[in-house]
Amino acid sequence: VPACRSLDCVSIFAANTQDAWTVFAAARGFDAADPYSRKPQASLHLPASQFRCGVPRADQLEFCGDAESERLYRASLARIVAAGGALVEIDYAPLRETAALLYQGPWIAERMAAIDGFFAQHQADMLPVTRDIIGNANAHSAADAFKSFYRLEALKQRAAEVFAKIDLLAVPTAPTVY
Repeated sequence: VPACRSLDCVSIFAANTQDAWTVFAAARGFDAADPYSRKPQASLHLPASQFRCGVPRADQLEFCGDAESERLYRASLARIVAAGGALVEIDYAPLRETAALLYQGPWIAERMAAIDGFFAQHQADMLPVTRDIIGNANAHSAADAFKSFYRLEALKQRAAEVFAKIDLLAVPTAPTVY
């Protein structure tokens, strides 16, 4: 089920890079039956021995007081360095603001469009946080949507500046284990 068809990308969660690469190789294909499918624009290759790994500034990381999550994140960064990665501190703000648009902005109306029949019949069956986010779909106007599209384009430019300095990005998947 798509969340926001106009913005979605495939997220891959895997136990190791080999599994992730296997899923990526299968998922990256073009699907002519999907009007939002895109042909791959670039291949993914990291330098063999050295690469630049972007990490948010320390003041931009959140762990909700969860010392174990923070320890595990820091341990993953140490593994990246051991594999030849150079940690590059980046400004995570444009990426965080983009995420906020998806969960607090007019794109929640697009989320509702994907499940409106289900939502109407099964609100009580949904996780409260999911129901509350999607339930705010009518709080945004078409003008809000266009303003957010304009803001997204500005954020894309800022993000492009970030990604020009790094080969990959390492952020906590979630600030804590929920």
